[in-house]
Amino acid sequence: MAESDWDTVTVLRKKGPSASQSKSKQAIASAQRRGDDVETSKKWSAGQNKQHLVTKNTSKLDRETEELHHDRVPHEVGKYIQQGRQEKDMTQKDLATKINEKPQVIADYECGKAIPNNQVMGKIERVLGLKLRGKDIGLPLEAKPKKK
Repeated sequence: MAESDWDTVTVLRKKGPSASQSKSKQAIASAQRRGDDVETSKKWSAGQNKQHLVTKNTSKLDRETEELHHDRVPHEVGKYIQQGRQEKDMTQKDLATKINEKPQVIADYECGKAIPNNQVMGKIERVLGLKLRGKDIGLPLEAKPKKK
């Protein structure tokens, strides 16, 4: 009797099913027949591309009466860009190269599709020598004396 230790318990059992086996319908059915606890949970939108999910707020946005859109470059500014470029015998590609932008950017600015970017507008102003922002649009750009 002195040799038996009542605090140590040895449990002998078979290795449980692997993760892939426990997911099969057969494994679930056999576990239920044995009376084992089976927990099933459905993952929400598992295995689907749900990054462009239509949310409940979409209808709320549709009911909005105020139109929300980005301001575009005015058509008048596009015409001045085109005229200034043609006066200097430049193509859209030449102007784009000088300001380190793609030719499509210049095309978008000239036809009024672009969303105005002050950096790009500033570069175009300097190359063409025309004012494209503010109230004096189309007038020659004044050369400001450099500060010492």
